[in-house]
Amino acid sequence: MIEVYFQDISILISNTAGVQSSCITYDKRSSYIGFIRGSIFFYDGSVLHVREFVNVQYGIEHYMYAYHYQNPDGIMIFRYDNSPHFPDLATFPHHKHEGSESNVTASVAKDIAAVLDEIRMDIKIS
Repeated sequence: MIEVYFQDISILISNTAGVQSSCITYDKRSSYIGFIRGSIFFYDGSVLHVREFVNVQYGIEHYMYAYHYQNPDGIMIFRYDNSPHFPDLATFPHHKHEGSESNVTASVAKDIAAVLDEIRMDIKIS
């Protein structure tokens, strides 16, 4: 059920070292489908903006995701997403923007747990 997934995400965020606060909305679309949108604020002033549209009926299927991480000045550090606008990448539609919109590399599909781990490593939080 989608409520269990929402609860798991909420617990994950609250248990992640370095998170100062978060503002996440959970929108149930059906028993198995939901939309998550919001921001996670870190103690160093950086912010992760999150969007996920998921189906959890047979595992976790991300119809759409974007994890946009920026520094305290609002400058993008990285963004993972699956928008289908780089068809030549081997991992299409999954990709990563690093430092700018135009610096795009192939990436495996990411989920919020992997992105939070990457951020934790980037800002040296144990």
